[in-house]
Amino acid sequence: MNQFVEKYGQILLPLITPYDTNEEVDYGKYAELIEYLIQNDLCDSLIVTGTTGEASLLTFDERVKLMETAVKTAAGRKPVIAGTGCASTKETIALTNKAVDLGIETCLVVCPFYNKPTQEGLYRHFKALAEATKADIMLYNIPIFVGVNLEAETVRRLAALPNIVGVKDEAGINPTQVTDFFLATQDVDPDFAIYNGDDVMLLPTIVQGAMGLVSGGAHIFGHEIRAIFKAFAEGDNQRAKELFVPIYRFCKSTGQNGRILPNSILRPAIELVTGIHLGPARSPLAPATEEEMAVTTAILREIGKLN
Repeated sequence: MNQFVEKYGQILLPLITPYDTNEEVDYGKYAELIEYLIQNDLCDSLIVTGTTGEASLLTFDERVKLMETAVKTAAGRKPVIAGTGCASTKETIALTNKAVDLGIETCLVVCPFYNKPTQEGLYRHFKALAEATKADIMLYNIPIFVGVNLEAETVRRLAALPNIVGVKDEAGINPTQVTDFFLATQDVDPDFAIYNGDDVMLLPTIVQGAMGLVSGGAHIFGHEIRAIFKAFAEGDNQRAKELFVPIYRFCKSTGQNGRILPNSILRPAIELVTGIHLGPARSPLAPATEEEMAVTTAILREIGKLN
């Protein structure tokens, strides 16, 4: 088995960040959510301040405190991965090293956002990070948010660096890029981990060999996702498809009215299923409307997640 998969598993869950009524981070609810996820075995590893955790809307200090809370609460029961990508290389290095200080061994690092670097700029960014930290780095490609695609050839160059160990690809943008990443890295680092980061692309990327899924939907569908991986591994493609369709329907509903980040609808949906108060998404994300929640709630009922 791939070393990364052996250590972190197939389901990496990017934690929702709870807020109180003033949009302040609620660290107590964060700990409660982590406890719920561990007790119900909904994932294999926890990711702090990923896209689902609204990392770009959090301050540096909030992100560090969320890491501290996750490490303390998980207490070794599930591995903790830190999302440490920032707009600048300098801040990315600083945040990654804070994670290392807290005992976190692997960081998920998104491409720098807003400034749209070239492929050479991306290579230099990640190379500088790799050389400045003891952490293992999982590259995070999500062009729909950062504005640039991390090309396969760039990933190939980066895979040659000893502590760049894998890539998470938001596969809905480039549905076959997982295959490109495999082809680009297999002779450079046969153990390079390639994960899909888009719930609705779970089946198409499993077929391409994606080793796991970074899934915000696992807050609700962790057991089903685990069962899909098992069914596919056993050759029961029909079973995998039957389990996948409800997840697909739910995830599509969180993108109503052109929402790109699903959090405004995903958060109240998770609240309904878990009973844990998470609060609305942080501004400038507009809260879910009654009409949107009616659609998503109806789907949750139809697929047996709500009474």
